[in-house]
Amino acid sequence: MGHRPFFRWILALGLLLITGSAIVYAAAPEMPELRQVELTVLTEKRDGTCTVQWRDPFGHRSREDAYQCDADRDPMLKAPDWDPGTGHGYDSGWVVAEGSDKGQLYVLGQDDEVFDERIALSDKLILFGLPLVTVALVGGNIRAAARLGGVRPGVVDRARRLAASAARVEEDRARAVEAVREAWAPLQRKRVHEELGRIPVTRLRDDDKHRFRTREWEKAGVRTVRDVLDAGVWRLGELPGVGRRTAEQAVATARRTADALSADVLVRLSDGRSDPRTDPLITALHVLVEAGPEGRAAAAAAEAIGTRLAPLLEGASPASGYAAMLRTDREGRRRARSAVAGLRHLLDEADRDGLAPRFGQTSVDLLRTPAGELDALSTRADFERRPRDYYAVLAEVTRDAHTTVV
Repeated sequence: MGHRPFFRWILALGLLLITGSAIVYAAAPEMPELRQVELTVLTEKRDGTCTVQWRDPFGHRSREDAYQCDADRDPMLKAPDWDPGTGHGYDSGWVVAEGSDKGQLYVLGQDDEVFDERIALSDKLILFGLPLVTVALVGGNIRAAARLGGVRPGVVDRARRLAASAARVEEDRARAVEAVREAWAPLQRKRVHEELGRIPVTRLRDDDKHRFRTREWEKAGVRTVRDVLDAGVWRLGELPGVGRRTAEQAVATARRTADALSADVLVRLSDGRSDPRTDPLITALHVLVEAGPEGRAAAAAAEAIGTRLAPLLEGASPASGYAAMLRTDREGRRRARSAVAGLRHLLDEADRDGLAPRFGQTSVDLLRTPAGELDALSTRADFERRPRDYYAVLAEVTRDAHTTVV
């Protein structure tokens, strides 16, 4: 089952309510900028409902409108006492000094009801929003803490470094082995070719184990097994008394002979002096000889621990960081914790066996190659001093290698 972000939805709802509260509060009407003016009361009722006239200080004109006068003001300010001649009264009021209603009468407190409603709604929204945010933060942190219990970036990082070091050792040894085989292959083909030239064609046998009739072959210059391979099926089949089937059998038998020789013939590295044909092979072998059995054992250990580390590192990937673990489902977190335990065990083994420094030293040894004439002379001198070591490494490296002789 995937992770359900329950507390995230609660947090989102709480934040939405708080945001709504802020919007409602900001939309509540505010008292505009006002200017006091004198009002001429044209008519007035007992409850203070008036019709007034005033001089607009902004439009510089007289304006008339309904107004709520102060019913309890001094009687001397009311009609007819204020102006017996006209029957007008007097009051003072406020006009808006800004915006589109500039110059319009404004009754103090006229927006109080709307303002109070907006503030009450804003208070309700924040009253519901804050507890939701609190619950989401507390619950989410508790849940996250439980989910992040298996995060071990240090263990995963150490295991990755060990795996990378092991992979480098394998690559370095594979490169050194390939260098030996590349230098050995042409020498091996040459030796096999020479040996095939010494085997008379009369030794070849057909599928029924009978010797081929080779008198006409020898007259045509096909005297050795090498000559058979050089002639091929087409040329051999043109000889008197040799059909295509016989030619194919002869060439196939010659190839089997060549393959058998390829497995048995030994390349001779030196006859006591420098040889440009064998020097590259000796140089390539020198790297593996210097690394010695320790290098071979380190490469084998690298392969073994790399094989064991790979599935554990894959399973422990979520434990490499908090973000990765939070994105992982319950089953993935369980596997990650189990994989981390396996990695700890492997790392303890590696520490006891000193694998990390062994891998590092082996990589250094496998990267050492002669870099000049003096180094080449030193390599040859080393070969002359312990040729058996070089031949042993050559036999080991080329045991399963095959060359094709055409």
